[in-house]
Amino acid sequence: MNHLLLGSGIALPGEPIDNVRLGEKFGTDPRWVERFIGTRTRHLGVDLDTGKPTHTLVDLAAEAGAAAIADAGLEPADIDLVVLATASPDHLMPASVNLVADRLVMQSVPTYQLQSGCAGAVQALALARRMLDDEHATALVIGGDSCAKHLVLDHDFPALPPSELVNYVIFGDGAGAVVLARSEEESGTRLGPVCNTFVGLGRDPGQVIRWFGAADRDSGEQPVDENYKAIEADVPTLAGEMLTELLDRTGWPAESITHLMPPQLGGRMTEHITAGLLDRFGLTAREISCVADTGNNGNALPFLQLHHTLPLAPGDRALAVAIESSKWIRTGFALEGL
Repeated sequence: MNHLLLGSGIALPGEPIDNVRLGEKFGTDPRWVERFIGTRTRHLGVDLDTGKPTHTLVDLAAEAGAAAIADAGLEPADIDLVVLATASPDHLMPASVNLVADRLVMQSVPTYQLQSGCAGAVQALALARRMLDDEHATALVIGGDSCAKHLVLDHDFPALPPSELVNYVIFGDGAGAVVLARSEEESGTRLGPVCNTFVGLGRDPGQVIRWFGAADRDSGEQPVDENYKAIEADVPTLAGEMLTELLDRTGWPAESITHLMPPQLGGRMTEHITAGLLDRFGLTAREISCVADTGNNGNALPFLQLHHTLPLAPGDRALAVAIESSKWIRTGFALEGL
């Protein structure tokens, strides 16, 4: 029995926002963003001029989910379970996955929501595959994040510390989705091993996103805090460890890998990590990256990469790596064209 990826879909809010536009709003130097962050454009679910939201996480997840279902040639009624991974749900309750199911006109379907960062999309794939059985043959798996709700647009931006200001240029909003099916078919794109490992014992978080309620909304704490020194030092090492694990579990020679989906952090760091992986493992694989054009939209990124990879041709092999720095999780998965 194979687990096949039947279709994919993505959703990005509004037109891409370039570094010049960000500079006009936030006072950032476009040349600095391009040189040190490497992100050219990003999509935000908020109007920069008015500060009003334009797209919610549910909007984006439902759009991506509907596109994936259509790409698979199916209808919402054909989906047997739904899994959503996000670090930024629209509400604490109800769970966003249930609002997405409602938007897609689904009824009597099991739903699951995982709260995690970039690792969540891979965790969702792992969960969905385990849940597929004789009664549940097809899963809709969605990853998405909406960081715009954390962006305060009337700051004195030149006075912000770099660890806070950088969040306004590196992140973006978006969602991606795939349809995963349990099938006896011997053609298509097969999902191979999916790896998910917590490696944060005793290590300080590399990223903290705080959720403020009515009682502490005026605490003055920084909403999003990034330890970029730790991320820069540790993510390449963890990526190499995950690629080693994937090659060991598949038994594939490194030279047989045709597509590599590296961790998507920022454009410049992704370039650095990819170059290191290609050199260390002797890979000649085609790199599949999108973060320089979409911004870091968290759980959407692995599915955006998948959207640019699928379908694999017979004989093609792809490895994907996603590293979460919030409390250090390394994840990855393998794909094979049948």
